[in-house]
Amino acid sequence: MRRKVLAALLYPAILVVVGALVLAFLLFYVVPRFARVYEDISTELPLFSSLLLSVGRWLESNGLATVLLVATALGSAIYALSRENVRAALVERLWRVPALGERMMIYQLARFYRTVGMLLLAGIPAIRAFDMVSGLLAPNLRAQLARATALLGEGRSTSGALAAVGLATPVATRMLAVGERSGQMGELMDRIARFYDDETARFVDAFTRVFEPLLMTVLGLAVGLVVVLMYMPVFELAGSLR
Repeated sequence: MRRKVLAALLYPAILVVVGALVLAFLLFYVVPRFARVYEDISTELPLFSSLLLSVGRWLESNGLATVLLVATALGSAIYALSRENVRAALVERLWRVPALGERMMIYQLARFYRTVGMLLLAGIPAIRAFDMVSGLLAPNLRAQLARATALLGEGRSTSGALAAVGLATPVATRMLAVGERSGQMGELMDRIARFYDDETARFVDAFTRVFEPLLMTVLGLAVGLVVVLMYMPVFELAGSLR
């Protein structure tokens, strides 16, 4: 799954890098030269064009400091992401995003069901299997698994215990009930894991299909806006000459 996500993000990453380079070329090289040309024009420049040209002149005067500041910010971000506590805090915030948190939950459940299914097929009791796989789950799901284990110890069914603590979707609950009646809990848990894997793969594919054109649109609008603001004084000057 990690390879799928990285492969899906490769093309958007290339787009972001190329778009950032194009914008940097425009702001650091092209806009300052337009600003020097417009300094000789006595006509009043449009507000947004004037702001853009002011930014271009400032970047030309402080280009090295800006590059060092951006490099420092990127280095600080990379260092922060290398710290385990920062990554944990970031993941905790991602869990709170409704759509993304749900998909992360499905991914975690796929790992959980597949491993528990393998342990059950090996003849390990369900309570012990739950204890053994608790480390696979995200920290915020381990407390729910502990409650499910306690419910199993009280005599609740596996489907009922997992559904009660939110570790089973409606489809998984029904499949677990079938496994309990047929005595094939290991096989059914493996099928649930494959079902979750397919659902996650469909989400990644749909996200890629939507994200790539959206990212291209945003980058195109950003570059086009800079170009239009650079040439807007020329258009107004041509109109006044008419």
